[in-house]
Amino acid sequence: MTRAFVPLKQKEREFLPTDFKVTDWEALQPYFEELQNRGIDNKAALEKWLNDISELEAVVSEDACWRQINMTCDTTNKEYEAAFTYFCMEIEPKIKPYGFELNKKLLACAFTSELDKNLYFPYLRGVDNSIKLYRDENVPLQADMNLMAQQYGVISGAMGVEVDGKEYTLQQAAKFLHSPDRALRETVFTKVAIRRLEDKDKLNELFDKLLTIRQQIAVNAGFENYRDYKFRELGRFDYTVADCFAFHDAVKEHIIPLHAMLVKNRQKRLGLDVMRPWDGDAEPVGIEPLHPFKDGKELNEKAIQVFDRLSPYFSGCLETMQQMKRLDLDSRKGKAPGGYNCPLAETGVPFIFMNAAGTMGDVITMMHEGGHAVHSFLSHDLALSAFKEYPMEIAELASMSMELFSMEHWDVFFKDEKELKRAQLEEMERIISVLPWIATIDKYQHWLYTNPGHSLKDREAAWLSILNEFSTGITDWSGFEEYRTNFWQKQLHLFEVPFYYIEYGIAQLGAIAMWRQYRQNKEQALGNYMSALSIGYTKTLKELYSTAGIKFDFSAGYIKELANFVTPILGEMGVK
Repeated sequence: MTRAFVPLKQKEREFLPTDFKVTDWEALQPYFEELQNRGIDNKAALEKWLNDISELEAVVSEDACWRQINMTCDTTNKEYEAAFTYFCMEIEPKIKPYGFELNKKLLACAFTSELDKNLYFPYLRGVDNSIKLYRDENVPLQADMNLMAQQYGVISGAMGVEVDGKEYTLQQAAKFLHSPDRALRETVFTKVAIRRLEDKDKLNELFDKLLTIRQQIAVNAGFENYRDYKFRELGRFDYTVADCFAFHDAVKEHIIPLHAMLVKNRQKRLGLDVMRPWDGDAEPVGIEPLHPFKDGKELNEKAIQVFDRLSPYFSGCLETMQQMKRLDLDSRKGKAPGGYNCPLAETGVPFIFMNAAGTMGDVITMMHEGGHAVHSFLSHDLALSAFKEYPMEIAELASMSMELFSMEHWDVFFKDEKELKRAQLEEMERIISVLPWIATIDKYQHWLYTNPGHSLKDREAAWLSILNEFSTGITDWSGFEEYRTNFWQKQLHLFEVPFYYIEYGIAQLGAIAMWRQYRQNKEQALGNYMSALSIGYTKTLKELYSTAGIKFDFSAGYIKELANFVTPILGEMGVK
């Protein structure tokens, strides 16, 4: 049975004053100094020291998160930008050397070997890894890189197009691509393409700077390229570069045929001889786009209803966030693109940010980010902040599984049975189509960072080659060749969180496996799901997936097995 929701209790501070707030480095430094100089003469003293580090980390992390949340909610606010910049340039770089020294002190401590290995193994492994990677000279470079990466949101957040005399963000304009009016879809797609191309040089210039600084960070740490450095920094202990390439090949063999089947099915529904880029999300004439909600408030209320049908615990999470104003759901000009769930380490109640414009895609995003939020709640009571810093392969399993679990309850959004079936098919189309896109972005990142010093023409050629490798070839892009050449620029991960993308693919496969388990035994699947999320990162990835009742596996054989599970379901939805 899934558990009932119990409101989170914020842990009382024992190390920092209750009213302490992060203002500047001078106020923070004494606490880091005390931790660095404190004597540790037994196991209990070590555990107390670790708890105090955890408390300090939670307070600093939550402050930093609010600075980023504020800036993404309003990219035009100079005070928010200044506060974020100040943290990146004046506080975080000064924390890192202390973090390095504290990590060294932990591993050198005579009592560390007495800590429970079943609980501390992933944490201590990560500490050892971070010590080996740390370089003083990289601290200012990383600060510059983080600040630079945020400029992507500023540039993208300023993008908008006019449709019928009204200004729309690019996220809002996407809803027109669902319209049965093909001329309108083409017009809006063309305007978006033109608007994105206006900033292509600015984004290329920004990306060149990011590539240069990332390569320097890698070289400073003793690596030949940033790809190899980043694999270590991300703590990818459970899989290798070779496994990623095996994933690419398996997607090409077993998923692209399913994707082609779905594209042809939509082409047939639309009655088109030729598919164009603005047809991929469209419905036939006479069938209106899905309108699941009118604004962010309604989206949240309906999401709570859906979650409640799955488990009162899930709905309790969203209700708490609503009460604490931890949601910013509506799209508006000046807001950064994308969506995220931001864990807030001290209070435990996370923040969901997204750009809802009333589309079916927004429903999926809300289910997705809601899954992340549930993960934040479930892991909050773990003793150390470090135990809650779980890797993305399990974080994305939480969110993607929630999408699929919730799907049977989307009648909350769609009272009409036909509309519900359309929405469910749209989710399946998204799941199948995203896997080749993940393979594309991941393989492109491998190329980008193992070819330092490449030219812009080299980059464009590599992108088109990889994009074509994972495309069905059904859609005709004539007239939009330049836009397609720069299509990678829409993927914020490339700018802001390099190499964080294959995790989506690994987790998407895991989510399909979770859904298969759910269809066999709902209570057991939900129980396994909550058990896995509750243990944070106190187990290895393979152990976390095993706790969830599935395998950590993205081999060709496993991907084929999951594709075979999905194929008859698509058949039931009318896809042949």
